[in-house]
Amino acid sequence: MDILIPLTMKEINRYDIIKRLISKKISEEEARKLMGLKSVRQIRRMKKGVMKEGAIVLTHGSRGRPGNRKFDETFTGKVMSIVKEKYHDFKPTFASEKLLENHDLRINKESLRQLMMKEGLWKEKRRKEPKDRHVWRERKNNYGEMEQFDGSYHYWFEDRDGESCLLLAVDDATGKITYAKFDKNEGTEAVFKFWLEYFEKNGLPVSIYLDKFSTYKINHPSAVDNKELMTQFQRAMNQVDVRLISAHSPQAKGRVERMNGTLQDRLVKELRLANISTLDEANEFLKAFIPKFNEKFAVVPKNKADFHRVAGKEMKKKLPQTFSIQSQRKVNNDYTVMFKNRFFQLEEKQPTTVFKKDTVTIEEYLNGETKIRLKDKVLNYFILPERPKKIINLPLVALTNRSADYKPPANHPWRGNKYLNKKSNSPEILTIK
Repeated sequence: MDILIPLTMKEINRYDIIKRLISKKISEEEARKLMGLKSVRQIRRMKKGVMKEGAIVLTHGSRGRPGNRKFDETFTGKVMSIVKEKYHDFKPTFASEKLLENHDLRINKESLRQLMMKEGLWKEKRRKEPKDRHVWRERKNNYGEMEQFDGSYHYWFEDRDGESCLLLAVDDATGKITYAKFDKNEGTEAVFKFWLEYFEKNGLPVSIYLDKFSTYKINHPSAVDNKELMTQFQRAMNQVDVRLISAHSPQAKGRVERMNGTLQDRLVKELRLANISTLDEANEFLKAFIPKFNEKFAVVPKNKADFHRVAGKEMKKKLPQTFSIQSQRKVNNDYTVMFKNRFFQLEEKQPTTVFKKDTVTIEEYLNGETKIRLKDKVLNYFILPERPKKIINLPLVALTNRSADYKPPANHPWRGNKYLNKKSNSPEILTIK
């Protein structure tokens, strides 16, 4: 009597062929051809087994037995207990890494995925076909040839400290995080500080790939410091000879966009596990996090050259001025300069001649200092406690650093000008001792 066992369609077909062979309806050679086997000896072995034990010999020997690699129920129970307690919202790959790193429990990500699906902690997602297909741009060949830069507003500390911004630079050739920093917003001051620290750590890259127009999210509620972010940023980068490339879409700078998505998943959970809820603590945490992250996900570039330029001594001296927020203002008739509701009174003695209506540059440094510059000279000033009284025409024609007994030399252009030699046409310039 035949034993009823679960057979596949292939096994059922073979069983029918062997029964026909046993009843001598076909030969062994014909049975071999029907099964697509290479040797008649396999047919004879099957025939002998079926006559002795039945159809069960056609199934695999491990059918119905637990797999050799099946985890012990005690082990899987321990794993799922830890996952439910600490990693319930982690993706299977990240959860398996944390189990090995923090608990010395080794389990394959796919095995963990099945366990999490069984417990309802993970739901299988179907891959969606993209509506718009974008051509994959080949990576740059050298480290430092292009940096993709972006700011990501997110609840990085979940509900522990509100929304903040992660400024992120990713190297195009290697996919490495070259620098990252948490800040309150993506305003001018925050971006300038970021790149000054980047230059100090890595040097100056050849180019930076970033959002087009003012997509630095200046309309975001947190970014309220000015509306000239790109103008200030372009000016500073032009002065240090770093080329800016504007992306026409988020997909164009996809490496930094995808990196932001990855960090919004992984880094948020890492900060939670480390019980971090402030910007200073998070920035300190990044110092150890970034090297480990790069070691796992970075790729090898085509060429070994590093295209970063080291800033020389002269450039380093000028960097604070270059990365200051600069604005243009006119000198008033009373030699004051109004800026942000404050009145700066220029002193009588200056390193260069200052005339009324001259255009000066107000430089707001990142350390809080304010300088007024004209013709590459820093002017002397003091801040008035209140708005000065309006003066239509101050007798002073100009502010200068010349002494009262100064006389032009014999070869001075004034001495050769017949019109200026006349007393009636001599220029009125006040000299301050």
